Amino acid sequence: MSDFGNPGSLWPALPAQGQLEPQRWVWAAMDPVDRRARLRELAIWVDWLRSAFELHNSIPQCWYRHPSVVEHLTALYVGWLRTYAGDQTAGRDLAEADWINVLHNFTPRLRLAACTGGRHQEPPALVPLSSGASEAFEVYLTSAEVLTTEAAHPAAAELARRTAEPDALFQAP
Repeated sequence: MSDFGNPGSLWPALPAQGQLEPQRWVWAAMDPVDRRARLRELAIWVDWLRSAFELHNSIPQCWYRHPSVVEHLTALYVGWLRTYAGDQTAGRDLAEADWINVLHNFTPRLRLAACTGGRHQEPPALVPLSSGASEAFEVYLTSAEVLTTEAAHPAAAELARRTAEPDALFQAP
């Protein structure tokens, strides 16, 4: 898919005149034409990523058929673009190393045991909400102690003590 010898082929095309480049990739918010174009762009990068970081055994060939893997790879790609093609942000001297650490933290989430060896297995079907689940959730929101107890900061007593005795904190024993 990608031209591994030409990393420049991975940079996204500039948006058309007068069209803004989206700052975030939200798949559901894209129209179908944009979604297909973005998935092609992501596929080129994923092909490069699998080769450059020797992740061919970690990212299955059918990654694009697994929405959770697509979301993780999208986050990695957009982060990669910001790190390697974005403006240099002050205080981010190790941005590239940070991105590589994030990649390695994400790698276990990209593996799909069911799809090893080049065989694809469909993700399990979503379990529909049981009858009454939405109502039970709404009841929980209005009746659960953890959600209805008045706000109280855990350190309120210490803050009150410090406020009441400001000079005592700075006096020698």
